[in-house]
Amino acid sequence: MPMVEIYPMTFEPVFRDYIWGGRNLETLYDRGLPEGIVAESWDISAFPGSATRIESGYWKWRTLVDVVGDLGGHFLGTVVRERFGIKFPLLFKLLDAQQDLSVQVHPDDAYAAGNENGAWGKSEMWYILHAEPGAELICGLVPGTTHAGLEAALRGGSIESMLQRVKVQAGDVINIPAGTVHALLAGAVVAEIQQNSDTTFRLHDWGRVGVDGQPRPLQVATGCLVINLENPQAGKVSPLIVHDKGGVRIEMLVDSPLFTTERITLEPDAVYANHCDGTSFQVIGCITGEGKLTWSGAPLALRAIRFALLPAILGKYELKAAVASTWLRTYIH
Repeated sequence: MPMVEIYPMTFEPVFRDYIWGGRNLETLYDRGLPEGIVAESWDISAFPGSATRIESGYWKWRTLVDVVGDLGGHFLGTVVRERFGIKFPLLFKLLDAQQDLSVQVHPDDAYAAGNENGAWGKSEMWYILHAEPGAELICGLVPGTTHAGLEAALRGGSIESMLQRVKVQAGDVINIPAGTVHALLAGAVVAEIQQNSDTTFRLHDWGRVGVDGQPRPLQVATGCLVINLENPQAGKVSPLIVHDKGGVRIEMLVDSPLFTTERITLEPDAVYANHCDGTSFQVIGCITGEGKLTWSGAPLALRAIRFALLPAILGKYELKAAVASTWLRTYIH
């Protein structure tokens, strides 16, 4: 396979204009946005109808779906191919919450496969990029909540007292496994790493109406079927330090069969070295600061907030910090 086809890839985002969005991706991160409200930037996506296009190189203007279809397991990795088939299993987004999002829940793989036309479930994590003073979000339900009590509260409009609120600040990580009741609330900008799925059951929408002036539809009955009342993995993550030497700190954030994400903190001029060994693609995201991703080809400069997708057979690479910087690395093992 010609090496010209294998290189770190960046993508043109796909934008979503949901009513709760704003312009923070432009004002905070100097992103070029279309006019109007921008709620989400889908930065790496193979979702049907919303696949992102490669920005440069041999695959320029082709979509991520095209690349996966042409390169298959060489691109995805042996572990990914065996577990998920020849499909890109993840979706990387930025979300700008200028209003409260609806209270919602996502199904797991088993429910989605049997009831949502074979779709994947949707487990996800949020990395808090920016938070206004006092910002909070909803993750989970207060202890003692029962399915019967929850469904009655949802139908009676008294759900808010059952929602578990979590105060957040920049750098916090929230794990949201499938089945967790959650809502991103106003005042937060987050990076979301999730399964490649858009299956969402809206439980409560704060009495809001949509752009047509009508209440947005709820899926209370279906949502209640997939809620997991007791998921110890849900909530704010306590990072586990796995390496701290030579100006390089590595922390484990989320580790699951669906995806693993680490945070890499680099001091100025520090170098982080790793390799893509053929088992899984990797996604590197610059969260703060800037630096270069070097490999056997031309270096790729990255600054906050940008993601690069590294094919599974890329080989050795390094992150070289221009200034103090923070990075996320996501892969499947």
